[in-house]
Amino acid sequence: MEQQPRDLIPRTLLIVDDDEINRGILAHIFAGQYAIREAENGREGLQIIENAGASLCAVLLDVVMPEMDGLAVLRALQPTGALQRLPVFLITAEARDEVMREAYALGVMDVISKPVVPYVVQRRVQSVVELFDARKRLSRTVEQQQSELVRRARQIVDLNMGMIEALSTAIEFRDGESGEHVRRIHDITALLLSRTAMGAGLSEEEIEQIALASIMHDVGKIAIPDAILNKPGRLTPEEYEIMKTHTLRGAELLASIPQLRDNQAYAYAYDIARHHHERWDGRGYPDGLKGEEISIWAQVVSLADVYDALSCKRVYKQAFDRDTVIRMICTGQCGAFNPKLLDSFLAVEPQLRCLYEQRG
Repeated sequence: MEQQPRDLIPRTLLIVDDDEINRGILAHIFAGQYAIREAENGREGLQIIENAGASLCAVLLDVVMPEMDGLAVLRALQPTGALQRLPVFLITAEARDEVMREAYALGVMDVISKPVVPYVVQRRVQSVVELFDARKRLSRTVEQQQSELVRRARQIVDLNMGMIEALSTAIEFRDGESGEHVRRIHDITALLLSRTAMGAGLSEEEIEQIALASIMHDVGKIAIPDAILNKPGRLTPEEYEIMKTHTLRGAELLASIPQLRDNQAYAYAYDIARHHHERWDGRGYPDGLKGEEISIWAQVVSLADVYDALSCKRVYKQAFDRDTVIRMICTGQCGAFNPKLLDSFLAVEPQLRCLYEQRG
């Protein structure tokens, strides 16, 4: 037998009535529009509803029946939410006010009195079924549109983050780096926040956003002249003052790109770019913040930046060995850090060292 396309398969109307003649009359009225299923009592009808899934388009339900009456069926369906998805019509000669009140309160779509008038019952049922169909189509359309909007938003976010990573890497090339520095800062930041008490109160998504933002910490170096940025020797006091301005220039650059402001990482990136050279004792720059005035993420990126700078060869120095790096950080030779941050750093430093060994 040739299978019909899914859209052409007739939907099913369930008739629940203990009177075979009444079922026959209703089946005859709707035979040309729907596939018909019948149940001779409420319990049988309830089982069909529970097992039929989306194939049912409506239920015609009698009130007075053996085993389980129509109101009992409605009471069983009401907590499941089925009456919001499937229109149920009470077809009954039991039209007492209290019956109708309870039926409507339970969620019945309409109450139709017996004996039924064929064109009336047909019209009322068909109108409601069409309304439910339209609502389902609208719901599917909205879901599809929402999925498409989410997909496009994800593409925009990925594009923005790709541009940020490309810009950060380009700046690293100007600074004589290969782009590995920003990737290491990302990984160190993520590890310190996810594996230690420094990330307490932050969700996984927030930690991910902070780690992404950390790669923009030195974006302001784009405004620093090459002669200063790549000078092999010690900077003069005047040159050092110019170098320090990369924190302000970075914050200004981020603030000047409207597309970034809608990105979740923007607020973190701005704060980190401006404040990753602040120090716990207030002797950092550019704003002289101290203690808890410095955000946790700026503190973490600050230490990550120092750790990476000491551990790697730069144009102005050779790499220090591991013990020297730890001693310089913990004794304040690179500025004072939050004692809690230092404890967290020491707890995971062996894991941090693995990042360098894995990348050779």
